[in-house]
Amino acid sequence: MYLRTTSQKRKDGSKLTHLQIAESHWNAEKKRSENRIVYSCGRADDPETIERLRQLAKSILRRCSPDELVADNPGLRVIDTWHYGPTYVLEALWERLGISKVLKDKARGRKLKFDVERALFAMVANRACAPCSKLYCNEEWLQRDVRIQGTRDLELQHLYRAMDFLEANKEDIEQEIYFNVCDLLNADVELVFYDTTSLHFEIDEEDHGVGEDDIVYGSGPAGRKKYKAPRKRGYPKNGRGDVPQIVVGLAVTRDGIPIRHWVFPGNTVDVTTVKQIKKDLQGWKLGRCVFVGDAGMVSEDNLRKLARGGGKYIVCMPVQSGNEVSREVLTRPGRYQNVADNLRVKEVTVGDGERRRRYVVCHNPEQEKRQNRHRQELLTKLEAELASLRDCDESGHSKRVCALRASKRFGRYLRVTKGGKLTINRKAVRDGERHAGKFVVHSNDDTLTAEDMALGYKQLMRVEQAWRTLKSMLKMRPLYHWAPHRIHAHVSITVLSLLLERVVELACADTWRNIRDDLEQIKLVQLIGPDGQLLQTTEPSEKARSRLKSLKINNPPLVVNLR
Repeated sequence: MYLRTTSQKRKDGSKLTHLQIAESHWNAEKKRSENRIVYSCGRADDPETIERLRQLAKSILRRCSPDELVADNPGLRVIDTWHYGPTYVLEALWERLGISKVLKDKARGRKLKFDVERALFAMVANRACAPCSKLYCNEEWLQRDVRIQGTRDLELQHLYRAMDFLEANKEDIEQEIYFNVCDLLNADVELVFYDTTSLHFEIDEEDHGVGEDDIVYGSGPAGRKKYKAPRKRGYPKNGRGDVPQIVVGLAVTRDGIPIRHWVFPGNTVDVTTVKQIKKDLQGWKLGRCVFVGDAGMVSEDNLRKLARGGGKYIVCMPVQSGNEVSREVLTRPGRYQNVADNLRVKEVTVGDGERRRRYVVCHNPEQEKRQNRHRQELLTKLEAELASLRDCDESGHSKRVCALRASKRFGRYLRVTKGGKLTINRKAVRDGERHAGKFVVHSNDDTLTAEDMALGYKQLMRVEQAWRTLKSMLKMRPLYHWAPHRIHAHVSITVLSLLLERVVELACADTWRNIRDDLEQIKLVQLIGPDGQLLQTTEPSEKARSRLKSLKINNPPLVVNLR
């Protein structure tokens, strides 16, 4: 028994289609099979007819066991499913940005006996989709959760060897990828934002090298390579001063696209990294490049190096007691110019002639209110602490007194009297009130207006956003590696993943997390039937199609052939 369709052509040329329930039976006299109509359902274009048939199908299925239906059906059956949408998009961008070609060109002629480009893409995609260790990536994620072409035969040793290959050729690969990205995306590289962060290791002992420069060696395809011992105790930005760390520097564009990264030993001070950055970015065709850095990069020597050869910079100046900024810039009277609801600027020039220095005092009224409110709450708690000390008659070097003086919250607002008593430092309070909501920006580029300097520096938050993504979404930390070349390679893989994420986010005007959730609806399904196995993708949802359209990527093919 089956549903039959019959057509009838009318005189006016139109065509009518009817649906009928028919069955086949054997005519013994004529010795042939014949069809007979059991029931006429109505016209095929009638919504009521379709609804009646749908209700009939539901009532029939309620009388039948689903297991019996599957067992009696000789067609295709589902064996397994995997996430496919996110890796499909990442691989399309991997090819579009020319990263695949760069890696294949570098690997050409080397007897690696495995596909190094596939191994690197697998690790980069893993960072973006489900960051985990290299062992878990190879043994579980690639085998169980996803299907990526050319990765089925990869072993754990292949991933490690691919990391060594990447580290050995990092400078050339990074530069070629930069040129490809700038050409395809028309990246704005007039402003280059640079900042550093620290990544700690859950170990007790630092790395110790040989010689005065504390040198250690890493092995790779290019042979032994010198590194400064990376894991050192230094100046942590996450409060973990009890363990060794490394320092990572990152340069990004105005849109947050990573240009280049650096890995320094954990005891490196921010101001000492600028010389290396300036040297490494020479010859990268950055055009009219303006370096934008935070107060931690500022020193007289660094500013001279940045200005050498006509270089331009925008930096935030540290405000220290008695320095030029606090003495001559913040105290200079003048009228502010409104740039936005939360930003006012005032230009101040110190000195005359060629040695004059341009500063811009930036004021955020909303930030001033928040800081004043926070300071008042802190002083209230501090006064209560001091009152309890007087009641207990504690002075000198008691634990409570030492704890207050060493506190990052209270210490700057305390002073010790000649009698050895703790009291509130009113001068520090007045300085805090005078500087609330203000920061000072300095530049050697006379073509930039005060507004340009202020807004240019505020865009340094692009690097901060990159750090948040690298640490939270891509989980650059924890690092499971101890060899210096593997540590460097791990950071390189995470930055490559950040590059793909930023390209996706710019095209879709949304966060990668939301985009990934929409794309995960696209699954790869393994089917088995009488003629063999088939890998087929599910139909993209409306949200997934919208993401693909924004990225200018075609819908995934219906049938996928993977080795």
